[in-house]
Amino acid sequence: MMGIFYCLVARGNVLLAESSAAATAPNASSLARQVLEKTMQAAKDNSNASYSHDRCIFHVKRTDGLTVLCMADDAFGRRLPFAFLEDIHLKFVKTYGRAILSAPAYAMNEEFSRVLSQQMDYYTNDPNADRLNRLKGEMSQVQSVMIDNIEKVLDRGDRLALLVDKTTSFQGSAVRFNRSSRRFKNNLWWRNAKLMFALVAVLLIIIYVVLVFVCHGFLLASCFK
Repeated sequence: MMGIFYCLVARGNVLLAESSAAATAPNASSLARQVLEKTMQAAKDNSNASYSHDRCIFHVKRTDGLTVLCMADDAFGRRLPFAFLEDIHLKFVKTYGRAILSAPAYAMNEEFSRVLSQQMDYYTNDPNADRLNRLKGEMSQVQSVMIDNIEKVLDRGDRLALLVDKTTSFQGSAVRFNRSSRRFKNNLWWRNAKLMFALVAVLLIIIYVVLVFVCHGFLLASCFK
């Protein structure tokens, strides 16, 4: 069956916790110890490595003196096993903190072996583990792109300063234009109002002149009898 069969956590050569799907990988523990010895000699600290054995792959993550190792089927790929190792490393450090630095062999095995077993089962059988890690990878990629874009913007500091100056100048011009527009509208309204008053006055005068002729006098006396 494809998946993760075995896992251990060690400080140097001191094995602190392990868990194995015994029926699937009966010799996993002894093989893992040999791989651990090899990685202590060959691998640098803060590194990831994979070692092939028959149809299985041992994946190793070393960070700050702590080694997390798992054994997985060769068809299981690398992404999920290393996501599993990262998860185990974070949980182990969060749970035990500085106690890791001086703990004797198998000091955390009774408690943490259950965590190892649960997480092996989760990463092997739960499809959400793959979706979650795909999402983490996509988010990490987006974050890298954002950081890269921010750095490019910072590199264009002078251009941004010039853009800010132009934007400020444009805003000032826009304010002046709005004021001028309002003043022009007010002047135009008053001009139209004066013209309307003048037309009404002329119309009233014409009506009065007509009435003067019709009513035979300026007082329009005949029209009010």
